[in-house]
Amino acid sequence: MITKETYQAYLQHLLRGEAGRCESIVDQLLDQRIAMLDLYSDLFRQSLYDVGDLWERNRISVAVEHLATAITERILATAYPRLVASHEPSARRAVISCTVNEYHQVGARMVADVMEDAGWDVRFLGASTPEQDLLQILEEDHPQLLGLSVSIYFNMARFVHLVEAVKHHFPDLEILAGGQAFRWGRAGAPGGGYRVAQLSDLRDLTAELGR
Repeated sequence: MITKETYQAYLQHLLRGEAGRCESIVDQLLDQRIAMLDLYSDLFRQSLYDVGDLWERNRISVAVEHLATAITERILATAYPRLVASHEPSARRAVISCTVNEYHQVGARMVADVMEDAGWDVRFLGASTPEQDLLQILEEDHPQLLGLSVSIYFNMARFVHLVEAVKHHFPDLEILAGGQAFRWGRAGAPGGGYRVAQLSDLRDLTAELGR
């Protein structure tokens, strides 16, 4: 569990660009054997949402927002080995990617980590993956699930186009979608007439995987 005091201390260090102090707080939480879902959802995700809200209100600069994102990605990389359980190779395979022109990949990275911890064999493609390259990976890897991240609402049309292309080639592939674009746009989960499950947070993901 992350207390209000711990969260506020972490957020202030993050806004000041104090990576070492942020890492120290996370190390303490890891020593306390915090669950991955609590750390990712209640600390990393929430702090980045709060940073984004501050940027939206012109309370912080783009540089500060970028720095906070970079610090979070750095901590994710160091925390990952201490969090992800060891699993035998799984037949459940997923591909997680950001759509074209989407460069905010932290949320998608956290989804990939949570799925891997749940025993999935995950291919994380990262930011702004070209459509044809994504389709090629799907052809080669034959995943059971595709996760797509959209952070900028203006990229929603590209997301819909991508869903249509994926479903044209792989009609039975399950697609999950998430990201700030759905939060700010207040959209359901447009998919060009195809069913796309929308995830509002990581806890939705665990529920979806348990279906």
